[in-house]
Amino acid sequence: MASIAKHNSNSERYFAALAVAERRALHSFFDQHIVEDRELGYFALDEGDYNALPAHLAARVVHTVHGAMSDEF
Repeated sequence: MASIAKHNSNSERYFAALAVAERRALHSFFDQHIVEDRELGYFALDEGDYNALPAHLAARVVHTVHGAMSDEF
C-alpha cells in the first residue's frame, strides 16, 4: 500500500513519507521503501504489496526502513 502525503516542499514530502514508513515498519514483517516520484515527490511503499519489487520502482527507492516485527515468539 503506497501512502502519499500532501506537503509543499520535496524535503517535507520525504520526511512525511519517512514517518509513514517508520510507523508501518513497527507492525510489519516487510520492508518499507521511500520511493521518489517526479509528480508526487516521495511516497512510502510496503514491500509486502508486491511479490518482488518491480524494477521501475526499485530503481527509484531512496531509503528503506526494515520491517520490525519478529516471528520468533
